[in-house]
Amino acid sequence: MGAGSPAQPQARRMKGPEELEIIAFERGHFTSYSACGIPYWVGGDVPGRDELIARTPQEHRERSIDLRVRTEVTELDVAGQRVRARDLSDGTESWTGFDKLIVATGARPVRPPLPGIDAPGVHGVQTLDDGQALLDTLAATEGGRAVVVGAGYIGVEMAEALLKRGYEVTVVHRDEQPMSTLDPDMGRLVHAAMDGMGITTVGSTAVSKILTGEDGRVRAVATEDAEYPADVVVLGIGVQPETALAEAAGLPLGAYGGLLTDLSMRVRGHENIWAGGDCVEVLDLVSGTTRHIALGTHANKHGQIIGANVGGGYATFPGVVGTAVSKVCELEIARTGLREKDAHRAGLQFVTATIESTNSAGYYPGAALMTVKMLAERRTGRLLGAQIVGREGAAKRVDIAAVALTAGMTVERMTTLDLGYAPPFSPVWDPVLVAARKATAAVRKAGV
Repeated sequence: MGAGSPAQPQARRMKGPEELEIIAFERGHFTSYSACGIPYWVGGDVPGRDELIARTPQEHRERSIDLRVRTEVTELDVAGQRVRARDLSDGTESWTGFDKLIVATGARPVRPPLPGIDAPGVHGVQTLDDGQALLDTLAATEGGRAVVVGAGYIGVEMAEALLKRGYEVTVVHRDEQPMSTLDPDMGRLVHAAMDGMGITTVGSTAVSKILTGEDGRVRAVATEDAEYPADVVVLGIGVQPETALAEAAGLPLGAYGGLLTDLSMRVRGHENIWAGGDCVEVLDLVSGTTRHIALGTHANKHGQIIGANVGGGYATFPGVVGTAVSKVCELEIARTGLREKDAHRAGLQFVTATIESTNSAGYYPGAALMTVKMLAERRTGRLLGAQIVGREGAAKRVDIAAVALTAGMTVERMTTLDLGYAPPFSPVWDPVLVAARKATAAVRKAGV
């Protein structure tokens, strides 16, 4: 999983076992799997755990990689070029030397120190072990009430999974609207859609404690003002870079606590150490600052780049524009680039444009509404961000804006993009281009 898994085989492809010995430590039972697929496994869309596993430990070993599962690295000795690791099966510890080190420790779920947070029935969903534990609880639980804490990507995806399992679902979150990765006006659309699906959303509310019954199991989630009965609780509050080892070793961290690297994913100031995946910060190509974005797409690319460089080749990772998609039931949610508060934080002056359109020609059977919002720089018209909420065919349209952001295009230039058209797939003017036209008009008006 993460950047470490693709880095190992990529390095092996560059150099054989006689030229490069590869030793990998993995704390869990599994390797090279899709954590992003866990909500869909829990919800029953993916029939089993094995479908999420791309490469087993044995398959890694068959590629001459010394993979040690259930082994946790407890210390990095940078000066001595060695790592200390503990075998979790028997507790023994040993040191292993290195010439080149790859740090791919990922991210840890945010788990606030609330009373009752460790009670049986309270689950995170970061690993395959977490997913299996949740499924075991669901199978053994009498009752049908679930509370999800947090309304980001994991929160809304787990709300859907539990709804499909037949649970009565309540989502409690701190922000004004669900999906704080969107602007509040777009998050409001998600809120309304979730309510329409029968998911209760409670915003602007902080959880104060997890209440338990006489048997010690969870029975409710409490806030300052209310209690929400729960037979199971799922935490979807977000993640933070897992960089405690790196920090203790004196490796450089950024504002979000992630490791800082150069374009080759080499840790800054350390010739023989690389890092990638959810434990690093990456360059935002729109704002020019570093950000922490925990996504499998980035981690996989990091791994390929690190593997090539460790194996004697050369590759770089230029940065990201912050593209992400998700869904809750039939509602698709997408964003790329900056939100309004991101643009304000970066000191940018901007205009916004929001339009409603359909995913296919209005007269075509099944045409459904989607809403597209764009941000453009006030003077230049440079695209700064886009957000899309709608039904089938909405989310992947954000890729048009992601390419435009990467290319530094203006919204006016976007209006001339030669996109595919046929009535089953799009109106003659694609919704993204309609939003670009409206943003162009807003830029011109602001310049007057």
